[in-house]
Amino acid sequence: MRVTVVGDVLLDVDINGRSTRLSPDAPVPVVDVDEVRRRAGGAGLVATLLAQDGHDVGLVTALSDDAGALHLRRILAGSGVTVLAGRPLAPTPTKTRVRNGQRPVVRYDQGCAPAPVPDCTAKMLAAIASAEAIVVADYGRGITANREIRAALAEVASRVPIVWDPHPSGSQPVAGVAVVTPNLSEALASAGMTSDGPVRPASAAAARHLKDLWSSNAVLVTVAEDGAVLVQGKDSARDAVTIPAPKTTVDDPCGAGDRLAGSLAIYLAERRSLVEAAALAVAEASGFLAAGGAAALAGEAAPPAAPSAQAASTLPLLWGPSGQRAGNSHRSDGQHGAGVPDGVALASAVRAAGGTVVATGGCFDLLHAGHARTLAAARKLGDCLIVCLNTDASVRRLKGPRRPIVSEEDRAELLLALECVDAVILFDEDTPEACLSRFQPDLWVKGGDYNADELPESRLLASWGGRCLTVPYHPARSTSGLAEALARVG
Repeated sequence: MRVTVVGDVLLDVDINGRSTRLSPDAPVPVVDVDEVRRRAGGAGLVATLLAQDGHDVGLVTALSDDAGALHLRRILAGSGVTVLAGRPLAPTPTKTRVRNGQRPVVRYDQGCAPAPVPDCTAKMLAAIASAEAIVVADYGRGITANREIRAALAEVASRVPIVWDPHPSGSQPVAGVAVVTPNLSEALASAGMTSDGPVRPASAAAARHLKDLWSSNAVLVTVAEDGAVLVQGKDSARDAVTIPAPKTTVDDPCGAGDRLAGSLAIYLAERRSLVEAAALAVAEASGFLAAGGAAALAGEAAPPAAPSAQAASTLPLLWGPSGQRAGNSHRSDGQHGAGVPDGVALASAVRAAGGTVVATGGCFDLLHAGHARTLAAARKLGDCLIVCLNTDASVRRLKGPRRPIVSEEDRAELLLALECVDAVILFDEDTPEACLSRFQPDLWVKGGDYNADELPESRLLASWGGRCLTVPYHPARSTSGLAEALARVG
């Protein structure tokens, strides 16, 4: 099924370990970290779950251009989610949870300040118009406040089931959506109510008020282990339906609402009745939590003892079995030196430490100032720079029998002498695609005055969540011009 998820994406980071003692500095647990795992949260979690269910999922959202967004692009691409994002206007909100076993110890948030309303593109609107089911996962970051997006959602609400999962800091749902799914505290706050009494009457009263306020077809108020209360129909004063949840033991309820909203949209698109769809969705949300919830998702793993991005970027290019430096470069097939593709290892170490891997490529025959400026600009975009370098055989096929002027070994050594270059990988092919696939950089940078989307590597980088960028090109500085000048000198 073609499903579009509209909403705000968060980066969730789980630091998992065990605590067996208290700190001598303060009465707080000391957690020995076993693993660090990143995953898409918010609307990204809804999209991930639906993609894992086998649906064709497009995610209409806003993504920044920082390291957190690069992790999200990679994670979502690996899950099979097509990301349709507007121009970035705010940093990536990151929620980090420290767990002792399965139990959360503390959570700390970064980049979660109020964000401006993000931009919208034609592709984002097209994904809404062509959807067979829509989930709006509003996490209060502004995507649902965009006027074009709201108009597009309102236009399709009469023919496409829209499930709207609201947020206290978010926007009011557009009129005519199939069902809105606040939890009890959100429902009471939105309705301006308070309650210390039984859950069902309070949920029903809030749902009736919100159904009229939002002009939605139905409101489903979730009440944790008590299931949900559904209000629908014209005679909503008498239409409250209690939907019980299967009994389950829950350590962390994170992701239950996302699972419920996604499942509910699918069942409504299958033309099931609202009561049946809600009952199935509540059961699936309970099963999701029983299986470990969001914390049990694979995500992007990182070893806890990974070096920092700065330290990783200073690793040597290639080490031999004895621990001595074995050479200045290695081949993309791993056949050079010790046979270990250390450019790939460097990329893994930097990425595991939360850093950004940048790559560029070319022949770099007769290194000149234009090359140096491009390489320096590329290095500033991340935490390491890996150069994909054409071998002598590759250069001859591309440039003719009189090239290269400088051998591949010397070209690699000259590049490594630059402070901005952290590793060089030689490749024999005419293009760097196979080389890039080995270490999957976050950014592929080239010098030029053309659009980055026009680069031939753009589609390849997008397949794992990476991006292509261009940096300023410096005219009148070229290898051919330098070679001609040397020829005149004789």
